[in-house]
Amino acid sequence: MTRRLVGALATLAAILLAVAVVAVFLGSARLSPLTVLRTLGGGAGADSTENIVILGLRLPRIAAAVLAGGALAVAGVGFQALTRNPLAEPSVLGVSAGASFGVVVGQLVGSSGALFDTVRVAAFGFGGALVAGAAVYLIASVHGTFPIQTLLLAGVIVGIFFGAAVTVLISLVDIDRLGGVVHWLLGNIAPLPARSLLVFAALAAAGFAAIVSQARELNVLALGEEAARQLGIDAERVKVQVFVAAALLTASVVAFAGPIGFVGLIVPHMLRLLLGPDNRLLVPTAMVGGGAFLLVADTIARNAVAPAELSVGIITSFFGAPFFVYLLRTRRGVL
Repeated sequence: MTRRLVGALATLAAILLAVAVVAVFLGSARLSPLTVLRTLGGGAGADSTENIVILGLRLPRIAAAVLAGGALAVAGVGFQALTRNPLAEPSVLGVSAGASFGVVVGQLVGSSGALFDTVRVAAFGFGGALVAGAAVYLIASVHGTFPIQTLLLAGVIVGIFFGAAVTVLISLVDIDRLGGVVHWLLGNIAPLPARSLLVFAALAAAGFAAIVSQARELNVLALGEEAARQLGIDAERVKVQVFVAAALLTASVVAFAGPIGFVGLIVPHMLRLLLGPDNRLLVPTAMVGGGAFLLVADTIARNAVAPAELSVGIITSFFGAPFFVYLLRTRRGVL
């Protein structure tokens, strides 16, 4: 298992590095390899265009995309393991919508400094994600199982409810105060200041650590809760820890990049086809694979209609919607 994990991580890391290199060069401002190397080596002036584009815009944006993609993919693995359903994913379950509502509320509470604002908004998003996820869990659970139809319907209901709640807030509050919330709601990766990027990385690391530490227990839980208890696994503790961690990952992405759908559906499923259902392999590789996937999507969003930009959430939806239909058909035979 260790050899397979190392090999898979090395391959995905190489892919991620290659995508990141391409992303540095591509954009509305075309830069030569020599210019990029000189800038990275400190040869360009602090106020030069090259320095601003590469160090101030593209590299922070690449870092934000990698963090967001990895967090969403790991959250997807966690939700799918908990529900024992490959269609479970933050946006499908309505968790992203709940986090969006929490983030918008957090933006309206007040301002007390850049770092505090960042933490406050993330905390409100986390609360919204927890409430939405708990609602879906209570609605969809049938004797400890999650039938596909019930799970999807519960996710749609919860998503619609929180989406309507966000619309109410937008209608009642001056749009200027929300700082472009409509644009944010489409899901957009943007260069983050160093402090915000550090907070984002810390939240993602905490959520990832909590889920990867329960990877073996999630494998046992796939056999059923009764079997897990007989093997000495505290099923309730595992479910709570993984659920909270997945909600934290989702909320952190929504707070810093907006609601981005389908990453947590596509990446875990593709990795499961390649590596099998072992969560000890899926969780670490999802972190790297999700980062590479969303970075590709964001690079397409930046360049498809340059110098204008598409929202990365639109790109992932174009990929994710047909993929979701494919999974649903293969799971049920017909729609």
